[in-house]
Amino acid sequence: MALVSSVVVPYAAYLRVYEPLAAFPEPERSRWYRYARRGVLPDVQEELRRSLAELAGTPPGGVPAHESEEAFVAVLDGVTCVCPWRTRLRAWLALAELESELPEPVLRAALPEVMREEAAADHAHWMAENPDARPWIRSSVWTVPVRWFVLFSDGEREYEPAGPVGGPDGGGAAASAPLMRYRTPMAQARRRVARGLRSLRDATERAVESGEAAEYGEEGPYVGLIEGLTDVGRWLEEFHPRSLVELDYGGLVHALPKEHLEGDHSAADVAEGLVALAAGEGERANEASRRLAERWAAVGDRRFAS
Repeated sequence: MALVSSVVVPYAAYLRVYEPLAAFPEPERSRWYRYARRGVLPDVQEELRRSLAELAGTPPGGVPAHESEEAFVAVLDGVTCVCPWRTRLRAWLALAELESELPEPVLRAALPEVMREEAAADHAHWMAENPDARPWIRSSVWTVPVRWFVLFSDGEREYEPAGPVGGPDGGGAAASAPLMRYRTPMAQARRRVARGLRSLRDATERAVESGEAAEYGEEGPYVGLIEGLTDVGRWLEEFHPRSLVELDYGGLVHALPKEHLEGDHSAADVAEGLVALAAGEGERANEASRRLAERWAAVGDRRFAS
């Protein structure tokens, strides 16, 4: 049973890995076993709500003072798997990304320099004691990166529209939020990463040899996607081979109309584009890319709508 809230939080999507309990050493394994048997568990937006509460404090807390002891829980082929939040670790990583992306005046306005320096020192000290640490969750605001869709097939797409307001007896129960997600076993995700990289590299080699990629330089037109997908593949290798991989549209479902979600088959478009590239069918690959770009451009436009 999930612990739910009526508060709608920012429009972020998530890539998560749920590992079987056997992947965790004791005593953590037993703790997660007890945790998964609780009657009430946080819903998929609760972690972000709590993070926002930290930021809303005075002064704002860029990084939680303590690591979260919460997790998401899923069952794969009868095996209980957990996805620890690791909110503090993810906050450190996000802060480091912000420092490379935002101008210093903007950073100072959001988080004082002394606070960022303290967070960086805490992170360095913690990593020295936990050199193999990695997050189980990646997030993206206002879009789903193309490289994430490579991990899934259209047959793994799960879409549930919002439920009606009020229960069957008219008791006034709150409407359920829409759901849009993909789930696949780790082995499938890794195979798709390998196939996708092979298709992209072969297509790059052909484009460079033919001179069609001259405007992109020697690295060809797919260098960004290759780098991003390689990074995702390395991240997946850190986890148990019997894990579950999930792409969750998260808060994006609150920003998109029902018609958009119903017609969103982005994983199918990405898969078709990669198959077309592997077959040397450039026009077909471009058409799949066009559909994907138009769909997510429409989502991006909503980011700036009043």
